[in-house]
Amino acid sequence: MSVKRLIWAATALAGGLAFTAPAMAQAQNSLTIVREVDSDRYDPHRSTARAASEVLFMLADTLVSLDHDMTSIKPGIAESWTVSPDGKVYTFKLRQDVKFCDGKAMTAEDVVYSIKRWIDPATRSPVAWRAGPVEDIVAKDAYTVEYRLKAPFSELLYQLTQSFAVVIDKANVDALGADFGVRGFNGTGPYCWVDWRPRNDMRIRRHDAYRWGPPIYENRGPAHIQEIVWRIVPEENTRLAAVLTGQSQATQYVPYSGMAQIRANRNLRIVENQAAFWTYFIGFKVDKAGVDEEAVRRAIVMAVDQEAISRDINFGETEPAYSYIHQAATDWNKAIDQRLIRTNVTEANRILDAAGWVRGADGFRSKNGVRLSPLAYGFTGSTWQKLMETVQGDLRKIGVDLRIQLFDATVAWGKLATQEFDMFGMSFPYITAGDALNLYFRSTNAPTPNRMNWKNADTDRWLQTGMTAVSDAERAQNYGQVLEQVHEAAVWIPLYHEPMKVAATSRLAPFKAHNIYGCGFYKGLDLRFTR
Repeated sequence: MSVKRLIWAATALAGGLAFTAPAMAQAQNSLTIVREVDSDRYDPHRSTARAASEVLFMLADTLVSLDHDMTSIKPGIAESWTVSPDGKVYTFKLRQDVKFCDGKAMTAEDVVYSIKRWIDPATRSPVAWRAGPVEDIVAKDAYTVEYRLKAPFSELLYQLTQSFAVVIDKANVDALGADFGVRGFNGTGPYCWVDWRPRNDMRIRRHDAYRWGPPIYENRGPAHIQEIVWRIVPEENTRLAAVLTGQSQATQYVPYSGMAQIRANRNLRIVENQAAFWTYFIGFKVDKAGVDEEAVRRAIVMAVDQEAISRDINFGETEPAYSYIHQAATDWNKAIDQRLIRTNVTEANRILDAAGWVRGADGFRSKNGVRLSPLAYGFTGSTWQKLMETVQGDLRKIGVDLRIQLFDATVAWGKLATQEFDMFGMSFPYITAGDALNLYFRSTNAPTPNRMNWKNADTDRWLQTGMTAVSDAERAQNYGQVLEQVHEAAVWIPLYHEPMKVAATSRLAPFKAHNIYGCGFYKGLDLRFTR
């Protein structure tokens, strides 16, 4: 970015976003994190947004936690647990010193309530499947929870580390009703809810009684930082200016164009975590006219140049994606490596010609009087605007007239739950094939998060068998079949795999970036200013 542009962005930041001198004076006790988009709400059972999880991990706690290696399960508010020989009963022993922000002691009844609300059909949680095939959740005494499954679920402990599984306060939910997670949230986490101004900022304050942080942190609590402000800054150059000028002290939302500047700045550093995966893609609603043709979807996928996206838009900081999950993920099907769709504009045009889609005088294709002009929904913000416009340009090379509508994140999730669009832009975190596939391809998960409306009996059967498998081989075989099936059907356009890169001021003590659900700061307990 030019010096002139940077000065403009910094001025806009200081003026338009109200970063004031008093705020800077309090910097050693207050951490400002800029990010691109907000969440639509902070109800853990009703939002799948990363923006929601980033805050919920700090506002609340889970039974178990996940280490920085994204593999090892560690204690959370459960200090120990056992699993029955048949893998169907998990017994959690809870800490007896955990309190909510309002001072109320947390007990097993709070855990039971939280999990049961999560899976209650009335909650309409899009991620209820992550709780596994629950038979019942029982409080055996004030500090013992018995989690009973109808069938084994090998990923249960991993799923219970996610923000969807945080413990919430029934009285708080009852009191706030539809405003739970909108106007307040009483949690047990290292930070407490202060104020949320949608599309502007979320302010949280240290929970002074907190002493029960996961053992992956040197500091188990209370947090060093007194206040964290999550500030929404949609424009990427303004986010970069915030970091370069010290008005934001840490963020994982630095534009790739600014990475070189940050690395060259001795007052800043990049903290990375290569564990876990985050993939950007554009999905098709496979039952909408036009994109319901497999040939059309295959040609569209083939027209997109993923290598150019990573090289030219992301400055080489990301990895081009041709698969729906990273090929290094557990249970990836190596047999389809050579069959993944690669960029080939000539072949894409041939496929559309053969399918009867004829170019008109304007260069765009039609068939039976219907123009090939799918409508794509996505999020506002520089990331998706550039991605969608790039894909739009690629599709014009094959005569496809892509129309784009982008929405602010506070309304986008609602728009993405409709049947109004033909394609949609999304990104998502995962660790294993099962984690990713069970999220997106179960028939029961339509219309969200299965926004493709992909409904297939074989898929459901393989997913269920993989989910309840008692051996690694059986699980991998079944998930491998799903991977082969959905890749052959060209359901998504894979775009790129995103690594975790956090930019931080050198005034912060060295810390590890996490990657749980793509949330670089997780609980933030080790964050502290040294000067």
